[in-house]
Amino acid sequence: MNTYIAFLRGINVGGKNCLPMKELVARLENIGAKRVRTYIQSGNAVFQSAERNPLELSKHLAAEIKKNHGFECHVLILELEAINRAIANNPFPQGETDPSSLHLGFLASTPKKPDLNELNRLRKESERFHLSHKVFYLHAPDGVGRSKLAASLERLLGVPMTDRNWRTVCQVRELAREQMATPK
Repeated sequence: MNTYIAFLRGINVGGKNCLPMKELVARLENIGAKRVRTYIQSGNAVFQSAERNPLELSKHLAAEIKKNHGFECHVLILELEAINRAIANNPFPQGETDPSSLHLGFLASTPKKPDLNELNRLRKESERFHLSHKVFYLHAPDGVGRSKLAASLERLLGVPMTDRNWRTVCQVRELAREQMATPK
């Protein structure tokens, strides 16, 4: 069995696209996931599956949600190694002391032509960012909610992404590690 992390974007926000975590567990189990655990209500899950292709799992889960709940959401499924790499390669370790100020945007693919000039133009003086393969790191000490840069990321990168703060990324990784260490 392979251990995976699922990040869903755009659920349970402002009363729209409601998907209780019990329902997310059921949807994952319907596509063959085992030992599913969720973390907070924003669409984070750790699970095991015999499927070897995370992209196929993403497509199946998105279709399952659409069929059973009537809305589409972006689903990104990653292997634990991708999360480990993202954490190890954090270019802003000083942001770890305030985990809500450090965000990792997990990208569906590597951007072919990101608009780095516009990203820099929108960046506040206090903000820093770094694009590394399929992760966009944003350190926004003044808050990501007020960041013009954060609001425009997906459009300027040109690929779908889902964003998690440092605390969530670390907690989800810990769940995945526990999943791997615990006998079936």
